[in-house]
Amino acid sequence: MSDTGSHEPNWYPDPMGRHEYRWFDGTTWTDQVSSHGKQSTDPVTAAPTTVLSDAKQERITQGLERAGVEVGSVQGGGTLFTEPVLVVAQKAKLIEINNEYAIHDQNGTQIGAVREVGQSKAKKVLRLVSNVDQFMTHKLQIVDAQGNVVLQLTRPAKVVKSKIIVQDGQGAEVGQIVQENMIGKIRFGLEAGGQKVGSINAENWRAWNFNIQDAAGDEVARITKTWQGFARAAFTTADNYVVQMHKPLEGPLLHMVIAAGVSVDTALSQASN
Repeated sequence: MSDTGSHEPNWYPDPMGRHEYRWFDGTTWTDQVSSHGKQSTDPVTAAPTTVLSDAKQERITQGLERAGVEVGSVQGGGTLFTEPVLVVAQKAKLIEINNEYAIHDQNGTQIGAVREVGQSKAKKVLRLVSNVDQFMTHKLQIVDAQGNVVLQLTRPAKVVKSKIIVQDGQGAEVGQIVQENMIGKIRFGLEAGGQKVGSINAENWRAWNFNIQDAAGDEVARITKTWQGFARAAFTTADNYVVQMHKPLEGPLLHMVIAAGVSVDTALSQASN
């Protein structure tokens, strides 16, 4: 939370992203944490940031070029909600057990992160020995550069069609991203307050690249998966995505576009499995 002084003592989403909840005593965060209804202690530490190597910076630059982004052509405000271009970089792992992403602006500065929270040991073991991710519930927290939780995403266990419940940092529902079809190019509706505010539309059957439209059918953003090289793509689970907003967005649509961009690998692309 960015304005913790205005909140009463209570359990709130863990701004460190390591647990489901952390106790705020009315003045500061404490080491009291809770996950799956079990309480424990964990020292308060700031959210880690990434110092990019020259190679990683070059990959970000190449990814932006592949997405057709001209770096510097549009300047942003330096935050998750004010930058026109976000680069979502998943950590490279041979086996995906805990989803982790860094979020950079177009210049390579890390302005946020995404982490999966609330996983039990049994769930991690099951993900290690099987391919049942789509039948499990996944919870993600999006934090800003200061470690404040700004969005929470819950993808319930998929039965037939996938969906994501989007909440703000305090747990109030913003809207839902709901799969609309099962055959052909994947399409999702963006819903808020019982109304459809936009859609996400896959541009190929593998559902790697998406255009995002508002309620009037005008394209307002794009999500592009950038190629990481054959060896990296074939032997690790790392995926990088560029989220490009064509114009300033606001309200639920802005939150839903950011939620879609950072969760496309965990929640959206699994719909094609």
